Amino acid sequence: MSTAHDPAATNRGPRIVLYSDDVDVRAQVRLAIGPRLEHGAPEIEWVETATPAAVVSATEAGGVDLLVLDGEADKLGGMGLGRQLKEEVYRCPPVLVLTGRPQDAWLASWSNADATVSRPLDPRELHSTVVGLLASQAVAG
Repeated sequence: MSTAHDPAATNRGPRIVLYSDDVDVRAQVRLAIGPRLEHGAPEIEWVETATPAAVVSATEAGGVDLLVLDGEADKLGGMGLGRQLKEEVYRCPPVLVLTGRPQDAWLASWSNADATVSRPLDPRELHSTVVGLLASQAVAG
């Protein structure tokens, strides 16, 4: 079984798996977070996925620092996928679920999500949530 986090990779930017079946949602997330978490930091390595199988494969391969999952994705939403990954992947990285509305945060807690951000996406909230999750991952790792 593989681990999801590779502590040996210290000179690289964070590797973030971004799952949504909607290309526009993926673009909104990348734009809101930006290419780096702070000025002078290494660039984020985005792994964009449109299918649950691609998320599972990327996560099981390891070296992932954060999962950003679209809770509104068709077929298998980010909440169900997040729960599956938290239960099946050893040392699963933190999971951020994008919900359709603030009232869905309680449901995201069922999925074992580490955090939620609701639509419409607020770039500052999304950025600060990602920074916080990656910082907590670095401390735990």
